[in-house]
Amino acid sequence: MISASDLNEIMQIVNSNHGDPHHILGLHEIEQKGKNFLAIRVFNPQAEKVWLIDSEDYEIELEKIHSDGFFESVLTDRTKWFSYKLRFLGYEGQRWENFDPYSFEPQISPLDLYLFGEGTHYQIYEKFGAHPKTVAGVAGTAFAVWAPNAKRVSVIGNFNNWDGRRNPMRVLGNSGVWELFVPGVGELDHYKFEIKALNGTVFEKSDPYGNFFELRPSKSSLVYDINKYNWNDAKWLEQRKNNDPRQRPMSIYEVHLGSWKRKADEGDRFLSYVELADDLIPYVKKMGYTHIELMPPLEHPFDGSWGYQVVGYYAPTSRYGNPGEFMNFIDKCHQNGIGVFLDWVPAHFPKDAHGLARFDGTALYEHEDPRWGTLIFNYGRKEVKNFLIANAIYWIEKFHVDGLRVDAVASMLYLD
Repeated sequence: MISASDLNEIMQIVNSNHGDPHHILGLHEIEQKGKNFLAIRVFNPQAEKVWLIDSEDYEIELEKIHSDGFFESVLTDRTKWFSYKLRFLGYEGQRWENFDPYSFEPQISPLDLYLFGEGTHYQIYEKFGAHPKTVAGVAGTAFAVWAPNAKRVSVIGNFNNWDGRRNPMRVLGNSGVWELFVPGVGELDHYKFEIKALNGTVFEKSDPYGNFFELRPSKSSLVYDINKYNWNDAKWLEQRKNNDPRQRPMSIYEVHLGSWKRKADEGDRFLSYVELADDLIPYVKKMGYTHIELMPPLEHPFDGSWGYQVVGYYAPTSRYGNPGEFMNFIDKCHQNGIGVFLDWVPAHFPKDAHGLARFDGTALYEHEDPRWGTLIFNYGRKEVKNFLIANAIYWIEKFHVDGLRVDAVASMLYLD
């Protein structure tokens, strides 16, 4: 029998308003007539029928208790927790199976939340965003995003038909951090975050910590494992560590990768990171430069900004290839004795609706009163400072860049 409190939670799930779907969905212990049993609850509005199955050939069909796709069953013969899958039958006869996202523990620790809250989690990029991983023997992707003023956050993508009802995330305490491990989601799957603001408005956002984006004008983030690249620049890194760059000659070649050279016979297209490694590095060496300074190669929606209006702070732009190919470009620069600096824009960001602007329906990353044509980061928030400091470290640690040239310093120094 469904209690009044359960019915209230079920309706919150059905209406996409629940901030802690794990509290109602998945396996739960219940008591009936003085005995403890397990109950399974599943919500999928695209499923006509749902079965719970396990590796021991155990199978039970769940009862649909709400026409919008809420299913439940009491396992009167099971009292011990076990690993299970869900089998679905869609309304058009399609069948699929996967592990239940609501059967996994949080992938963000209390220490992660504490450090982020005080603004000192400088490897937060290892936790936030989308990270392919294996949890309890199940391969999938762990998603996490900061949206403290959201009523509900869901991860949407090609793996759930972009339906925000399918994979609502849970908010972890008072941190404003939402997380969910989604089994079966892997590298190059497309995703966004669907956010319901406190006023009920629903909108989609790209991942602030995303490592790879679709080529503009598309706006999806892509799951990508940036830890798989095998570097070959150990000699350069050792030399960099043991030498004071202030005591050595330096000649810097500033370049915008999209306009340095084009393929005129192929529609005037950009060179790829691979082609740039073959063409740009020999040119820089021939001209006697010691370093390349790249106008911002971070992801940006508008070509005309030359990269200075950043949307994806943790992603090299997909205009020229994928993150691994950008790593290879830097790697080859180092192997050829060329250092790499990035132009970096920690002062402001554009108003594009899919980016950081009013991320959770409020001025979260920016000041409420915009002072430029773009939005100024609100350094008064510890989480925003954490986002930016970790971002600087990210490019040095993960992409081996040799330094950052900070853009638009004036907006950070002067209040007017």
